[in-house]
Amino acid sequence: MKRKYILPLFFLLQIIILKIIPFFPEFIEKNYSNGLYLKIAAFSRIILGGIPFSIGDCIYSILIVLFLRWLWIKRKSWKLLWKDNLLTALSYLSVFYFLFHFLWAFNYYREPLFEKMGIQKDYTDADLLAFTKKLITKTNSIQLQITKNDSLKVVFPYSQEQVFNMNLNGYNNLAAEYSYFTYSHLSVKKSLFSLPLTYMGFGGYLNPFTNEAQVNSLGPMYSFPMTTNHEMAHQMGYASENECNFIGFLASIKNDNIYIQYSGYSLALRYCLGIIGAKNETLSKQLVKTVHPGIIKNYKESKDFWKQYETFIETGFHIFYDNFLKINQQKDGMESYSKFVDLMVNYYKGKEL
Repeated sequence: MKRKYILPLFFLLQIIILKIIPFFPEFIEKNYSNGLYLKIAAFSRIILGGIPFSIGDCIYSILIVLFLRWLWIKRKSWKLLWKDNLLTALSYLSVFYFLFHFLWAFNYYREPLFEKMGIQKDYTDADLLAFTKKLITKTNSIQLQITKNDSLKVVFPYSQEQVFNMNLNGYNNLAAEYSYFTYSHLSVKKSLFSLPLTYMGFGGYLNPFTNEAQVNSLGPMYSFPMTTNHEMAHQMGYASENECNFIGFLASIKNDNIYIQYSGYSLALRYCLGIIGAKNETLSKQLVKTVHPGIIKNYKESKDFWKQYETFIETGFHIFYDNFLKINQQKDGMESYSKFVDLMVNYYKGKEL
């Protein structure tokens, strides 16, 4: 067999294997997510965590330039040498696809968190309403503790670099209760692509090749800790967006710092109100009236920020990422972000916030 066919055929083999792997979540959970991956992640974060800027973003920048250069060089040979060029492209894609899964993405096929934690999947509208009311009471209380005035929005007093380190406290507290949420070797960076991320409508992302958590540095600070905790959950090997929102929420509210707690509670409340509003707008409006005006001002701060960057680019990338998530075991696509409400509602049945 000619060498040029090896990597394209390996790409095909990978696709076949990934059709089989979903039938063996216990194997992935034990041998990859709680085995090999932990070693890979620890190595990456130990090596790169101390570097103050994003190595992953730098690598992406170089790869984009090299890809564009390759397209330019090959522009005149596509018709004549289309087969060789296609095989070359598939070879690179094969290597990329392998590294993507080997270094992180096999976590898409691990056991669901609701099974791991013994949490029910379904809830009733009454369950959601009861939880949302508790969440309103708790968020109102924390907002008032911080501002001493229910009409003032929360202004975050810490820097983004401070948040990265402060978030460790929440994960340490969470790990004391659930050892599988242990986070070690901090490697969280402000993304060099924060402006493009904003236009795409994303608060951050995990670089699966370097295991650096990349956080959009331009958004409102009151939500920054929760966004960071979400990306840190990805670093621990949780691929599902709803699971990372849930883990990030727990890590936020279990933090000893009240501002970080507010970040978690306020985001969770916003999701709950949004879901209720989609089902019953009248009820949602009634609930919103019980939320402190200061919290509503924080929500408006977020809405105004993202609105100024709304373009067709955001719509396009959301469509792309929606399909990406669906391909990778998240059938709800972008809606999976809000599915963490399922976990919250059922987790807190019979529990105090």
